[in-house]
Amino acid sequence: MGTRINYSKAAPGAMKAMNGLETYLVGCGLEPALLDLVKLRASQINGCAYCVDMHSLDLRAGGETEQRIYALPVWQETPFFSERERAALLWTEKLTLISLDHVPDEIYEQVRPHFTDEELANLTLAIATINAWNRFGISFRDAPGHYKPARNH
Repeated sequence: MGTRINYSKAAPGAMKAMNGLETYLVGCGLEPALLDLVKLRASQINGCAYCVDMHSLDLRAGGETEQRIYALPVWQETPFFSERERAALLWTEKLTLISLDHVPDEIYEQVRPHFTDEELANLTLAIATINAWNRFGISFRDAPGHYKPARNH
């Protein structure tokens, strides 16, 4: 399966906008590891091979354990994630699959105690952003296997 178009060259303004969102998210105050977990989980749900590869590598570069990376699809069934991470993953799943139930009030009430207003708005932006990236990656067939993490922490 080959790449369809080079969307970075085709629409540099769109990529500038997407990269602007990423730049904002890096400095928004949410933990980098939490953002990487959210990005990987949304990418798994959406089936974006490029983004799953990228964010699993980013998590490893950040010191994440293999156990937690492998358990991410079944996070609800494991004791490996903090309450804050579990809330973020629940929010990620509900927003990524928003057409199923439009994020019921009981889900919001479960997630709300773990984040300030600003953090929840930023988390929502992070989820929206990775879902947009997944749509670029899937639609234009980004090929996994060539990404190198830029950071180590």
